[in-house]
Amino acid sequence: MHPSTRVIRAGLPPVEQGAPFLPGPTFAAPYHLAGDPTTSSYTYGRFHNPTWTHFEAALAELEGGPALVFGSGMAAIASIFGAVLRPGDIAVLPADSYYTTRLIATGYFTQMGVQVRLAPTAGNAQIEHIKGAKLVWLETPTNPGLEVCEIATLVEAAHAEGALVAVDNTTPTALGQQPLVLGADYSVASDTKALTGHSDLLLGHVAARDAALLDPVRVWRTQIGAIPGPMEVWLAHRSLATLALRLERACANALALAAFLQRHPAVLSVRYPGLPDDPSHPIAARQMRHFGPVVSFTLADRTAAERFLASCHLISEATSFGGLHTMAERRARWGGDAVSEGFIRLSAGIEHVDDLLTDLEQGLNTLSAY
Repeated sequence: MHPSTRVIRAGLPPVEQGAPFLPGPTFAAPYHLAGDPTTSSYTYGRFHNPTWTHFEAALAELEGGPALVFGSGMAAIASIFGAVLRPGDIAVLPADSYYTTRLIATGYFTQMGVQVRLAPTAGNAQIEHIKGAKLVWLETPTNPGLEVCEIATLVEAAHAEGALVAVDNTTPTALGQQPLVLGADYSVASDTKALTGHSDLLLGHVAARDAALLDPVRVWRTQIGAIPGPMEVWLAHRSLATLALRLERACANALALAAFLQRHPAVLSVRYPGLPDDPSHPIAARQMRHFGPVVSFTLADRTAAERFLASCHLISEATSFGGLHTMAERRARWGGDAVSEGFIRLSAGIEHVDDLLTDLEQGLNTLSAY
């Protein structure tokens, strides 16, 4: 079955006469539970929920391994760190990964006695730091720099040293890239972004190559209580059905915008793995079905970036990506990333590409007199 068909039907219950395609959300904290609790599929709302079950089944179909849903992407990320790492362990992370991932690793988990090694994503540089590691964390493409590493190569090196490998797969989603198929032990994503795609949910998930690896993550979720609400999960499952359509349109728009940006004199540099001349393209073309909705580009300085953003009519200034609406922001305003003051992360939405190109052009042309 083609992935774009699978995503529409993923996680749906067996066909039953008179029943809906996707049952509504189950709102429950306790469940009827007499006698031995092991005889019931559901016992208490912090442990499980039928609405989670359907969505997790859908995620498992897309990822190629069992999955758990979390209340946010960071809750999902923290669950792998918490389930795998102990005092004295070594974790290898990308120096250019999502800032909050680095923050929790070099903050809380370092304070708990975990040694963190940081290395760039480009050139598979983490491979030089794997010896003795317990966990190798990959993010490809990175947020916001869009560097790409070769998952299978790093997995092979990590497994040879006895390390587990987790891949932050937020930007491409499981439809665009499959870390578990490439050998990773864990695939993690912020489903707030392209997977659900409507900019109205906070969710995340972890998938693993087998149930045994997922068991300690499940224990972490249950004991920490990093759970989502049933309404959010139901909305996510409903949104999942349009992922292929949304992702294909957003990625096509991203490629067109990136190509235009390359030609504009006000733009100093552009990164998008889908561009044939992008440094990441050869690896990305081998391991990705879709190159993602995010384009990064650099303008002269902070003033130019802010003037451009203020002049756009369709491109909204916001700090997220993967949604229906095209969004952009000057990333240096947050700190934490090694980017210039004029660096912009743009997330292509699903508007008509001609309208987006017109808006992009007029916004950039306001810099001609600057």
